[in-house]
Amino acid sequence: MRIIRDLLGMSSEGERSGGDTIRRIADELERLEPDHAKYLASFAFILSRVANADHEVTADEVAAMEDLVIKKGGVTDSQAALVVQMARSQQKLFGATDDFLVTRELERVATYEQKMSLIDCLYAVAAVDERIFNAEANEISRIGRELKVDQTDLSNLRSKYRDFLEARKGLMPGD
Repeated sequence: MRIIRDLLGMSSEGERSGGDTIRRIADELERLEPDHAKYLASFAFILSRVANADHEVTADEVAAMEDLVIKKGGVTDSQAALVVQMARSQQKLFGATDDFLVTRELERVATYEQKMSLIDCLYAVAAVDERIFNAEANEISRIGRELKVDQTDLSNLRSKYRDFLEARKGLMPGD
């Protein structure tokens, strides 16, 4: 029974924690400094959360996530691909359970600037197909609240991507 619990990332009490998901991905990156690997795992998991908000993760979104992990994490292409793939798998398997837990853990350890950068990256992933669906925008707003980012700052970041927002797309001439 313990083996099954371990495979599912459950504690002996049957509970899961965001740290379990983060540790699974971080373990794959043993060559990185542990705190940095955990941060990258959280970062990629939350990117996956937004990419999957509309129930479809496109190849362009995966490429954007990998590129962001390379740029923000200073890792190799292959490490970024591994981080993103594992984060996507974990998010797909345990998303409903771990979404809040992982975000809460990142809120605890990230600087405000890192949180702002993450929100910007979330919009960039959502906008990769030149349209941010309402489900994606709503998920980004929810993540911003979970990260305790100031509403004014969230609005400023959102305004950078206003031309891609689904709600505005329907109002634009020629759309």
